[in-house]
Amino acid sequence: MEDPRIRKFAQFLIRSAVGLEKGEKILIELHGSETGLMKALVQEAYAVGGKPFVHIFDYAVEGALVQGADAEHMEEIASYELARMRDMDAYIDIRATTNISMWHNVSDEAQKRYRQYYWGPIHLAERCNHTKWSVLRYPNDAMAQLAGVSTEEYEDFYFRACLVDYDKMGRAMQPLQDLMARTDKVRIVAPGTDITFSIKGIPSFGMHGNRNIPDGEIYTSPVKDSVNGHITYNVPSPYDGFLFRDVYLEFRDGKIVKATSNNTDYMNEILDIDEGARYIGEFAFGVNPEINHPIGDILFDEKIAGSFHLTPGNSYDNASNGNHSAVHWDLIQIQTPEYGGGEIWFDDVLIRKDGLFVLDELKCLNPENLLSSEE
Repeated sequence: MEDPRIRKFAQFLIRSAVGLEKGEKILIELHGSETGLMKALVQEAYAVGGKPFVHIFDYAVEGALVQGADAEHMEEIASYELARMRDMDAYIDIRATTNISMWHNVSDEAQKRYRQYYWGPIHLAERCNHTKWSVLRYPNDAMAQLAGVSTEEYEDFYFRACLVDYDKMGRAMQPLQDLMARTDKVRIVAPGTDITFSIKGIPSFGMHGNRNIPDGEIYTSPVKDSVNGHITYNVPSPYDGFLFRDVYLEFRDGKIVKATSNNTDYMNEILDIDEGARYIGEFAFGVNPEINHPIGDILFDEKIAGSFHLTPGNSYDNASNGNHSAVHWDLIQIQTPEYGGGEIWFDDVLIRKDGLFVLDELKCLNPENLLSSEE
């Protein structure tokens, strides 16, 4: 019997998250074997008059393909899928891995080719900028194990986080978007962190149920050469099957000039994939009130209330600072007291302290207000 939450979620994804309309084409991809949500998405796409296309990936088979492909063949593989992506109006990706380290045996060189010749052109350049898209995890045993809870507990958390009141969240985001539009200098101070940059002239966008699910972030990008100082990220971050910890970056005129972590060599290989990987492509606040601690999944962790992410790599076209890269790595710092606290200043005015917004017009974004039943 279908979990009624799956049907409700599928309806939300089709009708709200990507806003599929009659006659539009949608590519629904599944990485893994959990087909229940995929089936529901196909049915809901038809229900609104859409035209669904499907593609199921097996992680082990895809890993073998990536491991054996040289750069020329990786480009050939990508060319077919890129042509299909360009024909789509919308896209949903369900990531349902049974093992987050499934590609641990895929070499660093092969994963670099995959990022550079496949993922970058298809997803960062085309899908993110030219389709209505949503990317999500599936609440299976592997994700529950990663979060350190039972599968039933994880499912309850998952659906609470994914199906918050996004309309209310969207209204609460508007004052911060307006403030960001008037802001030049940003300064962030926290343990191991003192960094400044400008966001002047770059648009900001509040995401409230219309991209990655769960949603709940307000993003822009720094002026490319304006980032100076240093930052220590306190959230472990998975990338290509490895969990990076204690990531520390130093910047000079926008460029990452020093990068260390629990695997400094591998980290610098990632940042050397191309020139843009050593510049920042996104700055964003996390505000989802149902997410308050890391679970080792960037799609959730970047939305943690009281967090922000400062992302090496590609910038989105609608908030572009001119930086392009095959990398887009959302590295996260939480500033709530239990994680060491911190401050964010806009043009020398304190706007958030220890994870809570302090300006009256922004307090509507604090968790107790987003969770309140009062409008």
